[in-house]
Amino acid sequence: MQQIALSWLVYHLTNSALLLGLVGFFGQIPSFSLTPFTGVLIDRWNRHRILVVTQTLSMIQAFILAFLTLTGTIEVWHIVLLSLCLGLVTAFDMPARQAFVIEMVEKREDLPNAVALNSAMVNSARLVGPAVAGILVAAVGEGTCFVINGVSFIAVIIALLFMKVKRISVNVPINNIPKDIKEGFEYSFGFVPIRSILLLLGLVSLMGMPYTVLMPIFAKDILHGGPHTLGFLMSSAGIGALIGGIYLASRKSVLGLGRILAVATGIFGAGLIAFSLSKNLWFSLAMIFITGFGMIIQIASSNTILQTITEDDKRGRVMSFFTMAFMGMSPWGNLLAGALANKIGAPYTVLISGGVCILGALIFSTRIPSLRKIIHPIYIKMGIIPEVAKGIQIASESNIPPDA
Repeated sequence: MQQIALSWLVYHLTNSALLLGLVGFFGQIPSFSLTPFTGVLIDRWNRHRILVVTQTLSMIQAFILAFLTLTGTIEVWHIVLLSLCLGLVTAFDMPARQAFVIEMVEKREDLPNAVALNSAMVNSARLVGPAVAGILVAAVGEGTCFVINGVSFIAVIIALLFMKVKRISVNVPINNIPKDIKEGFEYSFGFVPIRSILLLLGLVSLMGMPYTVLMPIFAKDILHGGPHTLGFLMSSAGIGALIGGIYLASRKSVLGLGRILAVATGIFGAGLIAFSLSKNLWFSLAMIFITGFGMIIQIASSNTILQTITEDDKRGRVMSFFTMAFMGMSPWGNLLAGALANKIGAPYTVLISGGVCILGALIFSTRIPSLRKIIHPIYIKMGIIPEVAKGIQIASESNIPPDA
């Protein structure tokens, strides 16, 4: 709700595509510049406590935004500053949440379903929030959306305080932070499967995800609607993402996710291209639905594979690079999309974005066979490939060579 209301407020105050991109840039640039540092701290500190602090700070940010808006004193520089503050909090919050998933899931084989269910819940909110925000902005203004967002954090914080989890002990040695960052970087980008997934995710975040900051332009100028039109568009993307999350949650294994990841990226790009060419609301809703479906499968599949193959003592750092690729590239994409839309228009900007995403999917798909060979032994060791794991166990118990 806050994201939709904030984007509409910025466009209402400025009528500028560039400033839409600028606000998105400042809101997400900390995720690019700080997450390698925060990842080291997340590997050392209690992730549960980190989340309580970050959620509390996010609540305070929402209430300040609500106060300034409701009193009519809100200015663009306020929005930029508060977006930057929330971005700083998110630089800790998001990698901590991703790394915390493994502590909440007792059985590792349930991890793919847990990640997918998490995506489904997030996108249930994406389904309801934008529609409600569109109605509320039209009826009572953006400030009410910010108030509701602030109040909602109370439930989140209470839930965290009641949560009892057993922290995974990873025995991370206390080295100097630059050395730990270097170790995390070498592990993440030295291991080909992790590097390939992060690079594809970074490309999609840079070129594809910024379509969201241009949505007010499509709603107002292309489809000739208002806040409710923006809400419908974002809700349609949320419905597609929700269905994508449910599909992933119904899968019983992480096997085959690499191929699904490539296909989903292609679907995401194709949806963007079709949406950019549309001037009809119903067709736009259908195409943005496809876009949301492909987007969430691409993100959740990347998350699931990374969570599965990453060593526990480096999880915080790997997930910080995941956050850097997922959210950290978005501010540059927002800035690029805003500037490009100012020059050639929002439709052509989104059209180019979709084409680049399809190209990335094609390149990644050519690497799947080699990536599969590298990951295969990890899945055997973890017992994810039951038949092979069982054969090794029987051979071991009988003192028979596994290849016999």
